[in-house]
Amino acid sequence: MKLLFICGKNRLRSPTAEKVFADYEGLEVDSAGIDREADTPLSSEAIIWADLIFVMEKSHRRKLSTKFPSWIKNKRVICLDIPDKYDYMEPALVELLKKKVLPLLGTF
Repeated sequence: MKLLFICGKNRLRSPTAEKVFADYEGLEVDSAGIDREADTPLSSEAIIWADLIFVMEKSHRRKLSTKFPSWIKNKRVICLDIPDKYDYMEPALVELLKKKVLPLLGTF
């Protein structure tokens, strides 16, 4: 299963998610940012590649729908509702990501 994690600038939340889930067997993981100043800007290729797309906030889902409407038409996009208040690999963020994402993927 290919997971794509999206946040605003691809500096804290989505790269943390990418690192956390990268070692899970059966998962391929990538991350990107939806904002213009993102370290790794979201591309249509990344959306096409993904089986499941996770956004951190509702505003990211809106931007995704606006910028890539035809690319996400048949994609499952899940909002994790994780605010931009965590540092990269902060333990509380890691636990929150696992708590919200793992139940959606099944048991590992």
